[in-house]
Amino acid sequence: MKKLFLIIGAPGSGKTTDAQIIAEHNSETIAHYSTGDLLRAEIASKSELGKTIEGYTSKGNLVPLNIVINTIVNAIKNSNKNIILIDGFPRSVEQMRELDKILQQENNIKLTSVIEVEVSEKVARDRVLGRGRGDDDNEEVFNNRIKVFTDPLKEIQDFYNKKNLLKKINGERTIEEIVSEMEKYIKGLAGL
Repeated sequence: MKKLFLIIGAPGSGKTTDAQIIAEHNSETIAHYSTGDLLRAEIASKSELGKTIEGYTSKGNLVPLNIVINTIVNAIKNSNKNIILIDGFPRSVEQMRELDKILQQENNIKLTSVIEVEVSEKVARDRVLGRGRGDDDNEEVFNNRIKVFTDPLKEIQDFYNKKNLLKKINGERTIEEIVSEMEKYIKGLAGL
């Protein structure tokens, strides 16, 4: 049975970095996938699907549900690790519901927890606009991305709270403190 941990947070919350470090510390047992990385890899491949995805991401918009869900479920199934961290998902109520529906049909994947890395909008803005990574690092695209994150957040939190799956972690500390708390929590739930 694969144990799935979803890691959500605002753009610039550090969720991808946190998950990468935890997977590196535990490379025998934990795999990490960023939906952003999975989608960027498709864009970089210059495939037709990649061009379609780029049409959405270059404007800061969400990639269609079926493309994202299939990309994620394939990554989980093809992983040789039993503990899977996926960051940046779900980003919408539709993604959350669709993933929930698919996981109910899967016998070998169990959603173990949803971890929210909490940061203020100011911290998120300062981090994203300060990293200069490319197309998504301007004020207008950031404003769109933060809205895309915050609009469905309450409903996503409520949904996972009802299932006793939501864990909030303060993302405004040092990377070491955040990673330490998250890693202990994941390993505890995963029985490591």
